[in-house]
Amino acid sequence: MELVSQHVKKIMEECKVRARDEGLKFDDETLEYIVTNRDMIELSPKIMIPTLYDYWVHDVRVLSGKGMYEAYPSNPYETVINTRPAISYYNDNNPDWLNVMIFYHVLGHIDFFQNNLFFTNTWDIDLTGQALADKRLIAQLRSEKGRRWVDYIIEFSRGMDNLVGYHKALDTTLRSRNRSMPKLSRQDYYFDIFLQKIKQVSHNTYLKEIARFNQCRENLPKFFELVLSQYPEFEQMFQKARKDREKPVFDIMEYIIRHSPFLRAQENQWMKSVIQIVRDTSLYFQPQIRTKIMNEGWASYWHEYLFMKDERIRGHETDFAKVNAMVTALPKVGLNPYALGLRLFEHIEEMQNRGCYSFEYFCLKDERNRQHFDKGKKNGHDFIFKVRENMNDFTFINKFVDQDFLDHYKLFVTGKRFNRERMSWQYYIKSKKVDDYKNMVINTLYHPPAIHVDEEKSKDGLLYLVHEFEDKPLKTDYIENTMIGIEFLWGGPVYLETSEPDGTEQAKPPYISFRDLSATGSGTAGDAAKSVKIRWKRVCYVMDKRKLNKREAA
Repeated sequence: MELVSQHVKKIMEECKVRARDEGLKFDDETLEYIVTNRDMIELSPKIMIPTLYDYWVHDVRVLSGKGMYEAYPSNPYETVINTRPAISYYNDNNPDWLNVMIFYHVLGHIDFFQNNLFFTNTWDIDLTGQALADKRLIAQLRSEKGRRWVDYIIEFSRGMDNLVGYHKALDTTLRSRNRSMPKLSRQDYYFDIFLQKIKQVSHNTYLKEIARFNQCRENLPKFFELVLSQYPEFEQMFQKARKDREKPVFDIMEYIIRHSPFLRAQENQWMKSVIQIVRDTSLYFQPQIRTKIMNEGWASYWHEYLFMKDERIRGHETDFAKVNAMVTALPKVGLNPYALGLRLFEHIEEMQNRGCYSFEYFCLKDERNRQHFDKGKKNGHDFIFKVRENMNDFTFINKFVDQDFLDHYKLFVTGKRFNRERMSWQYYIKSKKVDDYKNMVINTLYHPPAIHVDEEKSKDGLLYLVHEFEDKPLKTDYIENTMIGIEFLWGGPVYLETSEPDGTEQAKPPYISFRDLSATGSGTAGDAAKSVKIRWKRVCYVMDKRKLNKREAA
């Protein structure tokens, strides 16, 4: 691995100037390295961070990568990592015209890393330097405590590193940057929490209270006098909510580091450093996992937009079209984040240029009027920069994927069924509705389970964990091994309360389907459509002395 030549570096610097002229923002300093396919295989398990700590799982993945490369040789075009300065790697046999396209793609990534708010907690961290310090500390601990014991702690910690409090860390970073952010106000609690979530008042009642608040804006004590007369419990609940918000909330790894009786012992203090390294590394890469579609779509948008305007494309139009098509092709089955993100950014820009994100447009019911709607705003280019700054994959998909987008790009949800006549699987168009497509994409996004420590039940040396159920059960295959690791680090019994299916209930179908094509592959008449509802029950897994038991939750 070596730095790119001065000739290639000059090309990169020219690309930076053109990218900045179009509005991209990034630091001046960047590092570019030329790597071989062998280097890529060896760096990939370390997320392309050369200074990341060594771990036996990395070695296994390197061997797996070598085997895959021998079976399916390929040349990755580039890899870029979110560091200060940003580091990018390039294949050693890229021609100059291809490097121009790739540099624009990389600059799109760097702009996203350094301007998207979900990366705020990474902006002030020198990851390569911190990773090198962590690597040296782990190497020192291995020599002092034994490699096996250090690797045990790494493995147990990595078993729960998807449960880190990313949003809390992000909130803390944003609040530290904006020290003027106010505490929870009485009116915010009343309208946002008390009326909507606790009392669940009607829409009409809520609007009346807003109108009354506006009339009493100059005399808020009078407004809340009437509130207290109607809801005497309000003030006490408000004070408790404010106190709870100011109280520090720890994720599982933080709680174990601070409160574990086992780690409190002098001879086990060193384990806290290893757990903290694993936790910090996970927190650093959380935003990348949560913005995959946006990030790749943004980079693809800019490599296409900028390269098409670059005179260095001349003579390589066909080559560019081939490479770009391989990267951004929309598959009929499956999901390509490059393609979906690119087309959604283009769709957002086009819709905003026409002024379609307006109440007037959404009130239109006629398809022809919607197609010809155009207020001539022409500010779509500026609008997508705001989207890039403030959203992650979930909000991006949930807000902007609409029926117009699906119809324009002929997108749909596929189903799979077995054809008994041909003895083969068939894919078919299951739905073209936007809600179904949106749910399909959202279900592919990274969404770890929400598990927190119940401090009231964590008494007498046990650790009580509660899974906030979101209609998706935990993967039972991982429960035992994960809880063994948590029990070791905690030094006592571990309880996990969660939900599991407890049979199904037959619901009356809303309509009768006289022909259920999904029932058989050949399209023969099927049974009437049936609506099945899953019953859920709360259970508690108990890990004590490396033995797992399950019982009903109290």
